[in-house]
Amino acid sequence: MKTVKLVSIAALMSCSFAFFTGSAMAADAVSDVKIATLREAPLNVEPTPPAMQKVSNTDIKQSRNYPMQPPVIPHKIDGYQVDLKVNKCMACHDRKQTTDSQAPMVSVTHYMDRENNFLATLSPRRYFCTQCHVPQLEAKLLVENDFVDMDHLIEADSNKKAKH
Repeated sequence: MKTVKLVSIAALMSCSFAFFTGSAMAADAVSDVKIATLREAPLNVEPTPPAMQKVSNTDIKQSRNYPMQPPVIPHKIDGYQVDLKVNKCMACHDRKQTTDSQAPMVSVTHYMDRENNFLATLSPRRYFCTQCHVPQLEAKLLVENDFVDMDHLIEADSNKKAKH
């Protein structure tokens, strides 16, 4: 039994030594490699951050890029209180408020529980709006985007089939 323990400890120590010396060698090899980032500064330098981008505040409904995409928020929400006691979004988007506010009513799915039973009030799992819905910024793209929405894919497929 003691022999098994000694052999196990020796094997563990040799593996640990190999791991630590191997990782040190790997770190030396990586330090010379330039890694592309959006940071544009070395990691040990704290650059001046860019100015905050302007929030799009048009109140114009934007199209969705894919089925079941949550609508984006087309206005500023700075200072909106959304916590366990208050949800400022519902001051306009609650079904009782939409006539006065002219804001779209939240989807009926927001009044359903996990078993798809309808509730009299907003479902707790849909209460924190910004988990899914986000305001948009008037900003330049940081990374190129070649996203193609469903309608364009279907149209391209139809055109391809029509040519053959």
